[in-house]
Amino acid sequence: MNAVVTPSTAADTRTALKFITCGSVDDGKSTLIGRLLVDSKAVLQDHLAGVQRQGETDLALLTDGLSAEREQGITIDVAYRYFNTEARKFIIGDAPGHEQYTRNMVTAASAADAAVVLVDATKLDWKDAGLKLLPQTRRHSLLLKLLRVPSVVFAVNKLDAVEDSALAFTNIAGALSAFAADAGIEVTATVPVSALKGWNVVDAPVQAGWCGYQGPTLLNILEHLPVTRPDTELPLAFPVQWVEKFSSSSDTSQGRRVFWGRVATGVVQPGLQVKVMPSGQTATVAQVLNHVRNPQAVPAGHSAGIVLDREVDVSRGDWLLAVDEQGQSLEASREIRATVAWMDDETLVAGRVYWALHGHRWVKAKVKRIVHKLDIHTLAEGEATQLEPNAIGHVELALQEPLATAPFAQSRALGSLVLVDTASHKTSGAVLVN
Repeated sequence: MNAVVTPSTAADTRTALKFITCGSVDDGKSTLIGRLLVDSKAVLQDHLAGVQRQGETDLALLTDGLSAEREQGITIDVAYRYFNTEARKFIIGDAPGHEQYTRNMVTAASAADAAVVLVDATKLDWKDAGLKLLPQTRRHSLLLKLLRVPSVVFAVNKLDAVEDSALAFTNIAGALSAFAADAGIEVTATVPVSALKGWNVVDAPVQAGWCGYQGPTLLNILEHLPVTRPDTELPLAFPVQWVEKFSSSSDTSQGRRVFWGRVATGVVQPGLQVKVMPSGQTATVAQVLNHVRNPQAVPAGHSAGIVLDREVDVSRGDWLLAVDEQGQSLEASREIRATVAWMDDETLVAGRVYWALHGHRWVKAKVKRIVHKLDIHTLAEGEATQLEPNAIGHVELALQEPLATAPFAQSRALGSLVLVDTASHKTSGAVLVN
């Protein structure tokens, strides 16, 4: 069985690849990351000596740094590690597998270029060609699709611990392929690995054709994956994060205020007419400063400082939106239809009010109606009046103030919101605009 891999010509290997590992509990995510770090020579000897247990190296401890994680042997929060090979640099996030920490996985996946979904072969009825996948494997995979993670790799782990590794990989890979096809998930590759033994992770397995697999190693696949392209083709959308009232670089800002933030979409350059949301005032971009305060145009995905040609009321949380030749900009609305990944311990019901964060702007949002809920087992959309913790569904929101949003399928930045409980201030849901 061969992996289907994105051609290297399509990948910008000069840019660091941000990827996460996810999947069900104890599928070997932390151990896999530890194996990647150790076998790629990214761990110092004194660090390795500090993760010894009973004379053996516990690879999972390289990422599980919290005391509670080490005591319980679980991953609670996302741990980021950096390493590089001769081919490229990597930023890797170890996402927790427990349902109660799904919010942490969503946070990590929202900014990832790729995801490796671990599947534990020993937990499945691998002798059955029609085997059922674990619920958390399905849930995490569906969330990756909703969050528009460009590349998804399934890694079937612990194949060293089953009697017939070739049969196990064939049946599990078949179940993953059928699930992905039903869910509309584009899979980059499905590979067999043993994170504990190090087979097919960084180095090829000792036995050629192990599991009947003839494709590249997991690391080789990761080295050729593309990074997420910035939304430079869309009109400018710029969320203001900080207002510099008295610029220290008066030679470039003419003494005017500088509005700093990260360009969400488009390219900001002098001469561009913009509208301030929510006030609706218009102005023209007079100067653009990059992250080191040099005057130049700045594309999406990079930080910029914007100086306008006249003084208008702009505060943190406002958006600067491009205005076309007809004087139109991205339309703002008080009504939003969206997909929500519910992460609060309390059930979501219609009528509840939350804080909604869009960019750096906070508005009150009321849940008008729960349209339906997704059954992660059958992938069917059924009518629902509430969403339980870790459920995925479609809702209608009524906003206290209008927001200029775009479908999440077009723009991650413009199409995503976070719902926050008004009392506890806990993150309650990830909202993806439809």
